[in-house]
Amino acid sequence: MKGKLLVITGPTSVGKSSVAVEVAKSVGGEIISADSVQVYRGLDIGAAKPSRAERDLVPHHLLDLVEPNNNFSVAQYQQHATKVIAALHKEGKLPILVGGTGLYLRAVVKGFAFGEDAEDELLRSRLRQEAKDLGAAALHSRLSAVDPRTAAKLHPNDLRRVIRALEFYEISRQSISEQLAATPDENVYDTLLFCLTMPRELLYQRIEMRVEEMLAAGFVEEVRGLLADGASPDAKSMQSLGYKQLVAYLSGRLSLPAAVAEIKRDTRRFAKRQLTWFRREEELIWLDLSKYSSNVELVANISKRVAGYFRQESNI
Repeated sequence: MKGKLLVITGPTSVGKSSVAVEVAKSVGGEIISADSVQVYRGLDIGAAKPSRAERDLVPHHLLDLVEPNNNFSVAQYQQHATKVIAALHKEGKLPILVGGTGLYLRAVVKGFAFGEDAEDELLRSRLRQEAKDLGAAALHSRLSAVDPRTAAKLHPNDLRRVIRALEFYEISRQSISEQLAATPDENVYDTLLFCLTMPRELLYQRIEMRVEEMLAAGFVEEVRGLLADGASPDAKSMQSLGYKQLVAYLSGRLSLPAAVAEIKRDTRRFAKRQLTWFRREEELIWLDLSKYSSNVELVANISKRVAGYFRQESNI
């Protein structure tokens, strides 16, 4: 019998973390972060990591796994998450996967078949240099030749993903689309999935508010400290949303007002892309927060559904 897994996802700033903490308290679960920025140590404010108070209320897993200069792949995330889920099942606790990184969620729920050595920093650096010398379109054309299905989904200027797909192919001699085809159709776990949402204008207001709250909490000082401690401005972590713009401000390439405006704009765009991704996930149960009088009512609804779906605690 498959082990149980609860998923709570949604776009950035919708309020996943606070809802998940209350649900975890209600159903006796522990939270596993599914956020590609929260894995980095020191990236706290901009990654919207759960507060110390929230972590004291409910155990959180897969936060602060690697240093900012280290790369961290979805395959590594999958390995870590699978181990934590297995450990929680042994303890009779319900694992609750919480976050907005769609690929992390899909890798765990669907059990993507990743190659063992699908990363090579030297190869990646060579491909980046080729992009500078030949142009992004040349690399996209090369990807079209070896993996046309993946290339068709990527804009030529989406250089990071184009390079990642070429890197994967050159190392494994298998395309990412072939990898996806080898992934089982059936979920690895007995999974109940919720997606929190709200009207777009309200979500955008919350994004604006969150950015201002991050700045008030010391976001600029956090980025300045990371750079002073040796974090590379070119590291994958420091190219994350918010960090990238503040690095540009601290290096003199952007004014602070321009950096803040760019963070807000790009966060809105990111939320839109997340929602597009989630709409392709047929199993998601969508919950519009604007239709609930309070989080208490929402949490009660989710907890009731969880209890109904996972009736026999002994099978968790």
